[in-house]
Amino acid sequence: MMNTPMEKRPVFMPRVNSDNLVKTDMVHFERHVGFSSKQKKKSINDHHSVIRKKYGFKNVLELSSKSKDKLGISLSSVYLKLTDDKTGEQYSVENAFQSSKVFENGGPFRDLLTVSPRQARKDERLHNSGALTGYDYFGMEWDVGPLTTFYDWLYVNALNQNTQLHEEVMQYQAFTDMEFNPKKSIHCQAYSLAMFVALKKRDLLDKIADPVDFFELYSEFDISNTEHLLEDGWF
Repeated sequence: MMNTPMEKRPVFMPRVNSDNLVKTDMVHFERHVGFSSKQKKKSINDHHSVIRKKYGFKNVLELSSKSKDKLGISLSSVYLKLTDDKTGEQYSVENAFQSSKVFENGGPFRDLLTVSPRQARKDERLHNSGALTGYDYFGMEWDVGPLTTFYDWLYVNALNQNTQLHEEVMQYQAFTDMEFNPKKSIHCQAYSLAMFVALKKRDLLDKIADPVDFFELYSEFDISNTEHLLEDGWF
């Protein structure tokens, strides 16, 4: 009898009464082999079933194109829009993030603001311009570390602007992203979403707009993201 293939993926949980804004944990579940949308959705269902049983949660949201919930798709970084305060123009979180990257030999590449999120992510300049040295968001400069800080800032501010999504978002207790690969990236929209929920529950959203305030706030809490899972040998 063949063994059932198992998979492990992170789950991101907002925290209110702890030293973490977000608690990241690994969950093992049955993997449905194949790359079709149907197979991936089966894997997501099994992933969420294990999460509900393990933590006693009722509502878990998947953020990816394979999500069965429209909200999960709307909250993905390729669809969630960030409005620039000065120009009033809107960009997806993904475009804003990719177009802000600064490398040893180039960047930021502002033209990536106006292409599709997929094109922005795959632009060859992001992969052949040397090491990433920081971010420049319309003249607002960020260091590379702490890891995920700039991406989290973009995401939570974008979601904060989209107030029509808040009530529904707050009904969920945990978030996942089946498309996220911790071996290839540290930035995860599901982690950033969990952070937003924690900040809102703690009444701290008034401290996220200004980068200095956000950085100080970020530094007050212990970080529990996939970087630490990698360090602990989960992948």
